[in-house]
Amino acid sequence: MTGAPGSGKTAIVRRLELEGFSVVEEAATDVIAAAQAAGIAEPWTEPSFIDAVASLQRDRQIRASRQPDEVQFHDRCAVCTAALATWLGYSFSPFLEGELERLKKGAIYQKQVFFVRNLGFITPTEARRISFEETVRFEKLHEQIYRSYGFELFPIEPGSLAERVGAIRAAIGQTLMHNRE
Repeated sequence: MTGAPGSGKTAIVRRLELEGFSVVEEAATDVIAAAQAAGIAEPWTEPSFIDAVASLQRDRQIRASRQPDEVQFHDRCAVCTAALATWLGYSFSPFLEGELERLKKGAIYQKQVFFVRNLGFITPTEARRISFEETVRFEKLHEQIYRSYGFELFPIEPGSLAERVGAIRAAIGQTLMHNRE
């Protein structure tokens, strides 16, 4: 699952988790929080930030792969980190390049990705310091990066949390039924 900052991904993931689905947490917010707790106000300005996010995502994905769940929801992945690196003006490090290649070769994720569209506004936080206009541009960049890696985007349009989760449940229900045939 992906989308621009503030689009509601985390709320959707929390609801899916409450409904019993396995979820894998988003990494960048945790990396930011840990760095800010250590006194680094804007960790995304540090060259090591992108690799720290990609590394935590990798660790979480590998841990989750050991669970036999039929359906797992990942709140972002290394493709998102590639979009973030591009947004911040960083070139891809050897670690990020290797992680993107690992995901591709291992077919780690489904090719269909839930792309959570922006809600029409943004609520700033300590980790989310982006204007709504920037969010719209970042959403377009995110979309381009995912498509460039061969992913098909399944849009989750703005709406209530219940409507958005319902759209995801309906989509995975169809996929599960198709895969069982």
